[in-house]
Amino acid sequence: MSELVDRLADLTAHRDRDVLDVTLVTALHEMFLPQLVAVHRTVGDAGSERWLTRARMAHDDVAATADNTLAEIDQLPPLDARPHWRDCLRGQQVLTIDGGDASPAVTLFPLSTDVGPIGVLEVRSEQALLPSERRAVGSILRICRNFESLLDYSERDTLTGLLNRKTFDNAFLKLALAQPAGSAADLERRASGPAQHYLGVIDIDHFKRVNDGFGHLIGDEVLLLMSRLMRATFRHHDRLYRFGGEEFVALLHCADEASAGVAFERLRANVEQYLFPQVGRITVSAGFSRIRPDDTPAAAFERADRAVYFAKGHGRNQVSCHETLVASGRLDEGQPVGDVELF
Repeated sequence: MSELVDRLADLTAHRDRDVLDVTLVTALHEMFLPQLVAVHRTVGDAGSERWLTRARMAHDDVAATADNTLAEIDQLPPLDARPHWRDCLRGQQVLTIDGGDASPAVTLFPLSTDVGPIGVLEVRSEQALLPSERRAVGSILRICRNFESLLDYSERDTLTGLLNRKTFDNAFLKLALAQPAGSAADLERRASGPAQHYLGVIDIDHFKRVNDGFGHLIGDEVLLLMSRLMRATFRHHDRLYRFGGEEFVALLHCADEASAGVAFERLRANVEQYLFPQVGRITVSAGFSRIRPDDTPAAAFERADRAVYFAKGHGRNQVSCHETLVASGRLDEGQPVGDVELF
């Protein structure tokens, strides 16, 4: 019992959801010494989900490994490619697969949060888990679910379900530390070098008119639908935030500036083409900037925000890149945000 309590303490000691699956797998690995323990989560839109292994650990591993979280979604196996995992996920019931004398037994546990099923825990062992061991794993998973729900409550916007502003700084600093060092000119010359990260600010054009003309309930519906369009447009590993009001932020991992521009332009076009109930057509303006190695969240956000103001001041319903504007002389590097009416 004391060992179980210690493992639960380890699980809830972190406030970083990125290490939660690794901590879970490591704890179960040490408790039961299985041949393999792994967490597989679903990513992608409903009806076209894919499997992403967030953490796996074999009996002789010293540390957990995982799939590349930056992989394109079509490179990941579809739900039906792993029928046992799929059945466990959809049925939300523990499944035991007896491999016989030559193969290990596999026990699958469904993973879920308050919003629904999210994945499967896989445990491979020489013998099928005992009922007491299954109950112990189930207890740990219930603690994990409750803990993840608390993280969602504190880290996500209650209306849209996107990440909220207070989680932004920590995520940003992780990305900034991952950026290749060098001056802006050096980075421009490394066109074939490592992919970079970009921060984009997206603002709904004339949103105040929506609230004034249709009421705040319809305005909230527009914000909710906007968040769904963002999820459908960007990739599963992109980080999407609502900063408040009609202002959204995206952190993207892209090969270069042109690729980032394509992603934000795709969102702009998708919003323009979408027919919002009662409101009809709306548009967005977006500005983005490359994250630099020595960046602070405030500095990168300010650059992207300048690009948004430029877009709004030059017709709205467009995407602007801060670096491109500065290089073309249309915007000064340190030019303050103007008095453009954003709403």
